[in-house]
Amino acid sequence: MAVRRLLLLSSSGLLLLAIMFLGSLVLWVGVPLGWLWVGSQVEGATQSLGAALAVAILGVAVSIVVLVPLLGWLNQLHEELRVARGFESHGQTALEAVMAVSAAVAVVGFVVWFFVFSGSSPVPLNLSY
Repeated sequence: MAVRRLLLLSSSGLLLLAIMFLGSLVLWVGVPLGWLWVGSQVEGATQSLGAALAVAILGVAVSIVVLVPLLGWLNQLHEELRVARGFESHGQTALEAVMAVSAAVAVVGFVVWFFVFSGSSPVPLNLSY
């Protein structure tokens, strides 16, 4: 039944969900990584860790202030589409589910990267006395 209701949302509703999901991934992954990279460039150019941290923290804050209302606006459009198609409000918004799923995807992606691709190990294997 859930698949049937999802298909009834129309292609525009599914497109809004996909955009919200990508925006949420940008919020969880893209913003921190992007501003860490910018901070590293500032530190390399100025040799000042303080300036790099200030730029990164300010950049993350501004990015969140821009992205969160944008995601809220997309969620409002999605709700308006649901109402226009005659669906009742069920108390939860699509953005809540999208944020939860995208956070889980981000965490799983980080764990896979950390343990598989970065060369890190949870247990030190080189034990020398």
